[in-house]
Amino acid sequence: MLGCFCTGVTVVAGMRDGGPAGFACQSFSAVSLDPPLVLICPGRESMSWPRIRSSGRFTVNVLAEDQRDVCTAFGSRQGAKFNAVEWRTGGAGEVVLDGTLAWIHCEIDSIHDGGDHEIVVGRVDSLHVERQGRPLLFFRGGHELDVAA
Repeated sequence: MLGCFCTGVTVVAGMRDGGPAGFACQSFSAVSLDPPLVLICPGRESMSWPRIRSSGRFTVNVLAEDQRDVCTAFGSRQGAKFNAVEWRTGGAGEVVLDGTLAWIHCEIDSIHDGGDHEIVVGRVDSLHVERQGRPLLFFRGGHELDVAA
């Protein structure tokens, strides 16, 4: 039933101990404009989230429709995820993947229990639109370019 609701796909990334960590995340939403807050819902079984969480900050990268391979790489528990795409860091610790539509850098504001996930509220520090285009969408168990189909 929940597959009937279309969501955008993001990669949540961060730096810890000199290296990047990241995971594909479709549980992302704006919470508040004043103050600017967003939320993500990483799974408790995530191998990457604990590394990112311990840094106290994260970057949400909004994937474009032509980045299915990036989504697949970051949705896996296997392999070197950051070999799937060029990336860079910013002065405030942003981990920005090349080719994304936009990125949002946040400090962790609060973490709440969400069953087998955590509900993480992030206070937005900075954001930037990288390029124009259509987002990568997740719908009915796959990535659909035409949700009206």
